[in-house]
Amino acid sequence: MSGTIQLLNDTLAAAKAEGRSALIAYLPAGFPTVEGGIEAVKAVLDAGADVVEVGLPHSDPVLDGPVIQTADDIALRGGVRIADVMRTVEEAHRATGKPVLVMTYWNPVDRYGVERFTAELAEAGGAGCILPDLPVQESALWREHAAKHGLATVFVVAPSSKDERLAEIAAAGSGFVYAASLMGVTGTRETVSAQARGLVERTRATGTELPVCVGLGVSNRAQAAEVAGFADGVIVGSAFVKRMLDAPDLAAGLEAVRELAGELALGVRGQA
Repeated sequence: MSGTIQLLNDTLAAAKAEGRSALIAYLPAGFPTVEGGIEAVKAVLDAGADVVEVGLPHSDPVLDGPVIQTADDIALRGGVRIADVMRTVEEAHRATGKPVLVMTYWNPVDRYGVERFTAELAEAGGAGCILPDLPVQESALWREHAAKHGLATVFVVAPSSKDERLAEIAAAGSGFVYAASLMGVTGTRETVSAQARGLVERTRATGTELPVCVGLGVSNRAQAAEVAGFADGVIVGSAFVKRMLDAPDLAAGLEAVRELAGELALGVRGQA
């Protein structure tokens, strides 16, 4: 079975054709349990997210702030494995028909084996991977296998990225470019970084045809509407995870993330 990069491309193109940004949600696999995590991912997709990123929990996440770190810890203590990540992808995609990516640091993929990881992700119906700590110049093996299996390779750019580096990253990637709107770790913010718009403009100035999607900091409908005014996609993670963490039980958590997804879906449509 081939991966679903074309579904991802078509989904982002359809949002653009509707004159709006895509809503991309993030939730880690195995949180609060494997079964609960699957239900949460399906809930945000059913409630308005166009795409979802399933996080592969890591014991030393360099990009993730305290909210996602807490969720990762819960998942790891629960014994989550790569097989559970693949199952989460498969069940969410099968249930919703929407594109599902994995967001992971490089070390687990390297240990697992690139060929094995890409083959299993494609078999699960995955659309690709976001690899925040894989340098482009060291990514040839990954990109070869990802392309063979129909998977997108999404790289992350930051405000500190020089123009030459932006061009290199945009040329090597596929699916979309993940623009980290600020320096530092993930987490909700009171305001969206002013650097985000400039980073999107600089990335587009490289001549890339890839959509540029902004993450890190968006947590509510107004912020989503603001980012949707200049980005092709709005990525929201910590806000969803926090809703699950704050809920007294799984049912309340699922209702909370559904509500947030619905609000954010209105935001990306410019309804602040």
